[in-house]
Amino acid sequence: MSLRGEALKDAPVFASATGRPLAPSHIDRVVKRSAAAELENAMNVSAHWFRHSHATHALDEGVPVHLVQATLGHTSLDTTSKYLHVSPDRSSGKVLVKQWI
Repeated sequence: MSLRGEALKDAPVFASATGRPLAPSHIDRVVKRSAAAELENAMNVSAHWFRHSHATHALDEGVPVHLVQATLGHTSLDTTSKYLHVSPDRSSGKVLVKQWI
C-alpha cells in the first residue's frame, strides 16, 4: 500500500492551488499560523515537528520501530531513532507487563 495513494512519485506533498510545490518556509508559516489558534508556544511548532510527534506517538502506541522507519521514509534506523522521544512515564517493562496480564 502506498502512503501517497495515486499521487505520482515526484508529486509534491504540499502543493499550491496551481499544483506547484510550496516552499518549506511557506509551509512553516501555514503550520505556525494554524498552531497559533490552539497552542501558546506556537512559534516552536514546525512542519518537521509533526514528523517527530508522529514517530513518538506511534512508538507510544506500540507501532514497531521498523514500520515507523518506513513511514518516515528513512533508510537507516539510526536516523529514525533521532525522531523517537520516549515519554518519561513509559518503559518497556510496563508495556510487557500489560501484554501478559
